[in-house]
Amino acid sequence: MTETMETMETMETPVPATNEPQRIDYATLAPGAVKALQGVEQYVRQSGLERSLLHLVKLRASYMNGCAYCVDMHTKEARAAGETEQRLYAVAVWRETPFFTPRERTALVWTEAVTAIGVQGVNDALQEAALEQFTALELVNLTMAVIAINSWNRLATTFRREVGGYAVMRR
Repeated sequence: MTETMETMETMETPVPATNEPQRIDYATLAPGAVKALQGVEQYVRQSGLERSLLHLVKLRASYMNGCAYCVDMHTKEARAAGETEQRLYAVAVWRETPFFTPRERTALVWTEAVTAIGVQGVNDALQEAALEQFTALELVNLTMAVIAINSWNRLATTFRREVGGYAVMRR
């Protein structure tokens, strides 16, 4: 066994219990980086994509990335915006349910492909199908939404953002 493989094996540790403390407060230490990500979020919010669709996208990516903090946040935000419990529960198994529109289903499959881009990429057939539901600009904006949530997921999971305390701010 090579030294690299031995190092990788030691990196494979069990997932910490949910009561583990946050490792590093990235927002305090790197406010400029957080502000930059918030700028992407602001762009996406003003892009014209439906809020309900963005909630579904954020929730699906967060499930895929195992980000409990973001799943908690985005289910609360979606509920506050009027999303149904039935659809929220079904996001993880959306293919097996009739609860989503063709446009939402396309957004969910696009989210999965972009989130897991290293697995099989985004092929031409998927892009062509997506362009049947979204304009080219909307597809770029949807991709920006997926990029943003994946970034937040990686920060929250890497630094163990504490789960459960998120409260929706009324706007």
